[in-house]
Amino acid sequence: MSDFDDLLDANRAFADDFDLSGFDGIARAGVAIVTCMDSRIDPLAMLGLKAGDAKIFRNPGGRVTPQALEALVLGAHLLNVERILVVPHTRCAVASSTEAELRARVSASAGVDAAWQGFPVVTDQRATLTEDVHRVTSHPLIPVSVKVGGFIYDVDTGLLQQIV
Repeated sequence: MSDFDDLLDANRAFADDFDLSGFDGIARAGVAIVTCMDSRIDPLAMLGLKAGDAKIFRNPGGRVTPQALEALVLGAHLLNVERILVVPHTRCAVASSTEAELRARVSASAGVDAAWQGFPVVTDQRATLTEDVHRVTSHPLIPVSVKVGGFIYDVDTGLLQQIV
């Protein structure tokens, strides 16, 4: 028995109806999404998209990190990305906790001191979102033709609110 048998079984069922074989990997809808890793967010469904329509980059807080920028540059130049959505969400742990609180919670869970681990927190979600959108729009390798918007996803209603 493997710790992953349930997931491998589900994968075999998924593969029975798999219809993306031979797909070239471009974003069919021309969309890229930077959002949080929170499991309450279904990036494709919230926008009425399906597999193959968008490039998705997820991390804690839905931040535009250097790695997210790398993905967006590749998407814009090689993968048909014409619109980018930066989407943090309500009730996010990195926007509602201090770094000390997150370190304490991780330390308690891990049973070892996590004081050395960085957890970039967000103290003002709207201001941070504006900064992140600016990071994308000012990047020299993101074409000005690519439209960029900043949105906050409400995990209680499923609605997006455009901020930037």
